[in-house]
Amino acid sequence: MGAVGLITYMRTDSTRVSEDARAAAKEYIEAAYGEQYYENRYYKSKSGSQDAHEAIRPTYVELTPEKVKSVLTNDQFKLYKLIYNRFIASQMSAAIFDTLAVKIDVNDYIFRANGQTIKFKGFMTLYVETEDTEGSNDDDPSVNKIPELKEGQEVKEEKLDPKQSFTEPPPRYTEASLVKALEEKGIGRPSTYSPTITTILARRYIEKMQKVLHPTELGKIVNKLLVENFPDVINVEFTAKMEEEFDIVAERTKRMEKSD
Repeated sequence: MGAVGLITYMRTDSTRVSEDARAAAKEYIEAAYGEQYYENRYYKSKSGSQDAHEAIRPTYVELTPEKVKSVLTNDQFKLYKLIYNRFIASQMSAAIFDTLAVKIDVNDYIFRANGQTIKFKGFMTLYVETEDTEGSNDDDPSVNKIPELKEGQEVKEEKLDPKQSFTEPPPRYTEASLVKALEEKGIGRPSTYSPTITTILARRYIEKMQKVLHPTELGKIVNKLLVENFPDVINVEFTAKMEEEFDIVAERTKRMEKSD
């Protein structure tokens, strides 16, 4: 067997999946996990997405990450595994949790605790999306587990940890959260996200420290000059509007206007 393309066209933000791929995923899920883990799911592409190609997915469901690991570099394997697992998970059943809210009466003060335990893992058997930060516990569905309690039960105090919280500024972007923000604001395309971040890092407008992006003094100065001198261009609305008009022209529903 010669060279094989492991994934579909990668420069798209479409979420549409072909019927053949959905059928292959169904067969794989039911064989590997059981019928209760499959759910017939359709996803509608968001407004403004490039839908000429279907969603990024493995081309052959039978080529699991472990089967092709030996012919991939470590980075290639990690990327393929992410794409593969996310696609299969997108066709799996939802996870089911048992949630518990507890009120504890202590000397006329009410303390509240909320917890959850997982009842049925569903898609979380294969894939759990976590924050791009160190030490995240988001992949542990029982991290807020509360022991079984009964109404009126007396509980013993083991530890009281007083803590005062203050309003904090929004966290700085990581590469993952920056891409998410660009997607939400309609700026750029999947094919431009990585080059954009690479460029502003190379030009030293930002620096990455422990996965977090920080503006440099040069970056702050350049940003200040651009915003002050080109306010009509350097804003989110302008870029998103241009992307929208490009799509309209590409769909041939609008002709490019000629200047006199």
